[in-house]
Amino acid sequence: MNRAASMLRHDGYRVVNVSYPSRTMPLEQLANEWLPAMLRAHGADGAPRLHFVTHSMGGIIVRLWLRDNPAPANLGRIVMIAPPNHGSEVVDRLRGNPLFSLFTGVNGARLGTGTDSLPARLGAGPVAAEIGVIAGNRSLNPVFSCWIHGPDDGKVGVASARLDGMSDFIEFPCSHTWLSWRRPVLAQVGAFLRDGEFGHL
Repeated sequence: MNRAASMLRHDGYRVVNVSYPSRTMPLEQLANEWLPAMLRAHGADGAPRLHFVTHSMGGIIVRLWLRDNPAPANLGRIVMIAPPNHGSEVVDRLRGNPLFSLFTGVNGARLGTGTDSLPARLGAGPVAAEIGVIAGNRSLNPVFSCWIHGPDDGKVGVASARLDGMSDFIEFPCSHTWLSWRRPVLAQVGAFLRDGEFGHL
């Protein structure tokens, strides 16, 4: 997310760009302990508005946080890039694979599409904020894409990225990893934070 952080700083935002221990800390702990601690450490409660820009699993963490905690009074807008809001069929296929478990840690297998998956148990999206979702529809992994229904970014289907109650949605011909790096995508991030909608082409 370094390029996104740089762009937003250039636009005048105070940016906190942090990594989280996604492989070792359960999502519930990330949402209800790690994230609140990071917000306190960076004085987020004193900001005029608190926006979030997430990539992939980060969107699930913010959704969990909003589900389990009162929304702060200064909560602004949220942009989710390539979020598995309805899980991923890739996880359904690989959840029993030891290499997959080694690579994704304690949370990877929980992001499938079944009724027992975390995205399914989250239910409808949070309504405490305006949410813009950016999805990719270009895959660099034809094997994974064969498992995903409809257009996808190689890990998450376009349909899975959508979220009930979202304010706006846009697709780009990018793969999962590179969505958060492409300048046209980042321009749309800025547009949504500024205007509450994407500047559709």
